[in-house]
Amino acid sequence: MATMRDIATKAEVSTATVSRVINGDPTLSVTAETRRRIMEVVDELHYKLPRRKSGIASESVQVKNIGLVISNDETNDPYFLSIRLGVESVCEKYSMNISSVLTVGKSDFTALTLSRLDGLIIFGDVIIEDLQDVYYHNDNIVIVDFLPEENIYDVVLSDFETATGRVMDYLFNLGHTDIAYIGGQGAIRGITTEQIIPKEDTRKQIFEKKMNEKGLYNPEYILLGDFGTNSGYLLTKELIESTAKPTAIVVASDPMAIGVMRALHEAGMKVPDEISVFSFDDIDSAAYLNPSLSTVKIHTEEMGRTAVKLLYDRLHGNRVLPLKVVLPTELVVRDSVGIKKA
Repeated sequence: MATMRDIATKAEVSTATVSRVINGDPTLSVTAETRRRIMEVVDELHYKLPRRKSGIASESVQVKNIGLVISNDETNDPYFLSIRLGVESVCEKYSMNISSVLTVGKSDFTALTLSRLDGLIIFGDVIIEDLQDVYYHNDNIVIVDFLPEENIYDVVLSDFETATGRVMDYLFNLGHTDIAYIGGQGAIRGITTEQIIPKEDTRKQIFEKKMNEKGLYNPEYILLGDFGTNSGYLLTKELIESTAKPTAIVVASDPMAIGVMRALHEAGMKVPDEISVFSFDDIDSAAYLNPSLSTVKIHTEEMGRTAVKLLYDRLHGNRVLPLKVVLPTELVVRDSVGIKKA
């Protein structure tokens, strides 16, 4: 059976673009030619959305219309795309229809826009209070990858705290003491306002904590940008041109790590003989880099599926107390990490 990834490969576009075209995302800006090409491949591969089978959903259950609120541009971030694919994979089973995809900073968040939505799944760091005046079903909200201060919403997280600690211990055990951190500058964004609140990433916090515990912390070894590939590339060039001489780099995301690896290659620095690289996400391309990328596997699709299950319970009054679900991670050690050379 054909998948969205099959369509994306054949149509030479991202999986995110395929998903948004098929689901009729009104915020997507692509050419008519691209839409036509995607739909031709859909027909050619006989792709169909999953039909409802046995399970929770039945013909007697009313389908709920839900909205997805996306805080990051998923066309450039496979992390959030993968979470969304997890959501889409089980909506039919739980009698849910994704009727709106709203992007923070681009979509119109008004009472009229949101009034027909029975529930919301929010991806990423947003100021939830902004919704209270324009969305009337505030009990029916599930937040993925962000823990707000208010303990009133269902939340799905990955255990970045434990994962980062394990990465640091792994590098310490290999003899690394001069370790740099390259990551993104976090921010909590307003949904109906332009307010932006700075936020420290958990990976950076744990990195600093572990380095401080061993008396190894050096602020010059921390470089922040955004979570994209180009940012990883530019920050690594900045690191190389500085006086810092790390033997390992912890990178906050695989897209950033791709840029890191490119900059190291251009500088003639051999990975892992001269410098090790450990990242987070385990996107599909991580295993195919040269050398293959050591990374932390985040179960992103399961995060999306879990969010749907939590929203289903909310919509059907199955519980009252908010839940915080923290999914475990896995260290995937590949060729980009090695023992510190004497």
